[in-house]
Amino acid sequence: MEPQFIVYACPTQELSAQLETYWQLSREQCGANRAHNYMPHCTLTGFFCDRSDSASYYIQALEQAYQTALQNQSLAIEIVSLILSKDWHGLELQANGLKELVCNFSQIETSPSRTEAIRLKDWLHLSLAYGFEPEKRAELEQLAKETINIKAHVAWELRFYQRANTVWQCLNTWTL
Repeated sequence: MEPQFIVYACPTQELSAQLETYWQLSREQCGANRAHNYMPHCTLTGFFCDRSDSASYYIQALEQAYQTALQNQSLAIEIVSLILSKDWHGLELQANGLKELVCNFSQIETSPSRTEAIRLKDWLHLSLAYGFEPEKRAELEQLAKETINIKAHVAWELRFYQRANTVWQCLNTWTL
């Protein structure tokens, strides 16, 4: 089976610590939900399959798109709001420059062995909880309100991951 690749934006600094606390407490107090299957992140592409030896094509394309973006636009990520809906809790994000960077990446990438198009994500968000038991909703909402400060200091990293079977490996990181 071919590995899967994906591009994420991941928070660091104070917000990252708050998210880790939320992940731990929500698992302990309310049980695992589907957000616990991943680290805190904003998905920028869907998973795409290719051979392991093709990773260098993607890293080169991301580097080129990143360098172009640094010269042409802001790569700031704004946390718009904390959303606590019936089935999903998370942070809504706004980052037009980052969307443009990933679009550019998908256009300049040159792997000769990938057979499907790279799917770009339009709605940028960071999931806190989903797939949780309905009776845990209020407790998860309260925990998010107490733990997550959307004004907390945060920096972001652009990360390129490979997943083979259940093993994740970050192949490269760029500071946004």
